[in-house]
Amino acid sequence: MHSDSNLRLKRWALALPGTLAFASALLLTAAQVNAETIAIYAGKLLAVPGQQPLEQHTVLIEDGIIKSVTPGFNEVPTASQTIDLKNSFVMPGLMDMHVHIQFEISPKNDSENLRMSSEEIGMRSIHFGKKTLLAGFTTVRDVGSDEQQMYALRKAVNEGWVDSPRIIAAGGVGITGGHSDVSGMKHDLLDFYTSKQICDGPYDCRRAARRAIKFGGDLIKVSATGGVLTDRDTGTGQQMALDELKEIVQAAKSMGKKVAAHAHQEDGIIAALKAGVASIEHGSYANEEAFALFKQTGAYLVPTLLAGDTVVQMANESDFLSEEIKAKAIKVGGDMKGNFAKAYQAGVNIAFGTDSGVSRHGINAQEAVLMFEAGMPAMDILKSATVNAADLIDQSAALGTLEPGKAADIIATHGSPLDDISELLDVDFVMKAGKVYKQQ
Repeated sequence: MHSDSNLRLKRWALALPGTLAFASALLLTAAQVNAETIAIYAGKLLAVPGQQPLEQHTVLIEDGIIKSVTPGFNEVPTASQTIDLKNSFVMPGLMDMHVHIQFEISPKNDSENLRMSSEEIGMRSIHFGKKTLLAGFTTVRDVGSDEQQMYALRKAVNEGWVDSPRIIAAGGVGITGGHSDVSGMKHDLLDFYTSKQICDGPYDCRRAARRAIKFGGDLIKVSATGGVLTDRDTGTGQQMALDELKEIVQAAKSMGKKVAAHAHQEDGIIAALKAGVASIEHGSYANEEAFALFKQTGAYLVPTLLAGDTVVQMANESDFLSEEIKAKAIKVGGDMKGNFAKAYQAGVNIAFGTDSGVSRHGINAQEAVLMFEAGMPAMDILKSATVNAADLIDQSAALGTLEPGKAADIIATHGSPLDDISELLDVDFVMKAGKVYKQQ
């Protein structure tokens, strides 16, 4: 890369409101493409989800950044590569705002936890990341993994060492015995595996939030309520107190970070929204008061319908879940789609998220099918996985649309997902920051 273009790109990236790690990711990924100029001929182009698709346009990419989007299939003499997607539907790369890229739930989990080394888990995470990327998801927000392993994978992606979506990684904060705390083990293992970011009371939770940021969190993930997969009979109602939530949000805000809150029941959803969280994960039983707070604060709902669908199937068709988990899975998972429909109808902001790890990695787009079945129009689904997701992670200046100055994160399908949302299940072309990872 020429020094002057590298300097311009560096200034552009560092001017974004996101983290230095994110800026580094764009700089280094752009360097990988060796200052290529690429022309893409798009038969149908959804440059800005939420607006009408364009017909027969050329997308010009330089150094991994979109330079222009122009009508017609224009010859570009300076292009080192021309990609023919004249018979395809072209759009921005998809983004999943709720993944757990280090694991997948299965009957083998207990033995894997004892037998697999952290190094092996890290290697498997690379595999799960690549599956996600090849499914058309160019950016993910990981909201619950072994943090240092996830930060290492984030760095590996930023450095261009591995093929994976761009990773926004959360540091977790939870209360003693809550959903974010360890469960389902004998007492000495519970002691051994308890995180130093488990807290009690507002000031201890302030400490935990600051620690999570100190050690590398791009955001904070809290559990305002109990969870389905907590292996103890403690329900799915509010567990983290309002004063604890407020202290975490304030501590994060003072360091330029957002907070995502796992929350199922309405009491925990309301408390988290009153505390000022940026997103509610799951939001299974949000009510009218919660809907009003969503709209008042601008917070996003990340619905994770695929997780609900998955745990219901697991509870009904397998025997490896405990009876406590099965009961919660059937109840909560069975109610999620209907409650999501109410939230959408109420005008709540929606950002796409799957809870992959509960479901299998690489099938993330099945969330879109479930959202459509719940009554969300295809265009709004695509917007939730692009424009809205970019806004949630404060990267609207770089991601979410195909416009000049933005990262060349581009996918293509044979047919239009606006006509058939299931087209997202079979993505034919994947580019991230100007590098092609899949072309069928």
